Amino acid sequence: MPLQIDDSVDISHVSGNAPDEIKRIIVTVFPTIDSRHAKGRRGYSEEIAKRMVVTEVSILCHPEELKKIGRVVCELEVHDDMINGSRTIHGGCSAFLVDMCSSMASTALALNNEATANLVSQSLNVVYHSPAVVGDKLRIVNATMTMGSRATSIKTEIWNITHHRLVASGVHIKMQPSEKSKL
Repeated sequence: MPLQIDDSVDISHVSGNAPDEIKRIIVTVFPTIDSRHAKGRRGYSEEIAKRMVVTEVSILCHPEELKKIGRVVCELEVHDDMINGSRTIHGGCSAFLVDMCSSMASTALALNNEATANLVSQSLNVVYHSPAVVGDKLRIVNATMTMGSRATSIKTEIWNITHHRLVASGVHIKMQPSEKSKL
């Protein structure tokens, strides 16, 4: 079933050179992606995703290759539902942010290239650099590194813009899903 995107969604706050249609898809689809559960059930990440603000969607020229880069920047304030027992952002929450936001960058580039955006995670590697606490504002910067016919690699940096330091960085490798086996 094709995506139904509401053309009335305000994207005036989203900078970048990506076409408006791609911006609308990124802004409207990803915040609701974890809300597709059975009736009465909720995913842990749904509320976090709803608070995320996409601030940039761009398709850029790669400085070293003749290929394009998908770049998406998001901002989010750290809330109580994102922290661990030490009152800092939970490593699992940081990994979720790398997963979700890097997927936005790969989707933007795939849509621009008229390629499939239906990819699944193959590998997610996260390095934790410094803590962020409730009230800190995060900027999540995501850029595709490679996009091939079988795999896509995306890098992510989560910056604490309140304290001007890197919170976490990650590399997400996504691949085409396997064909369903016929039993």
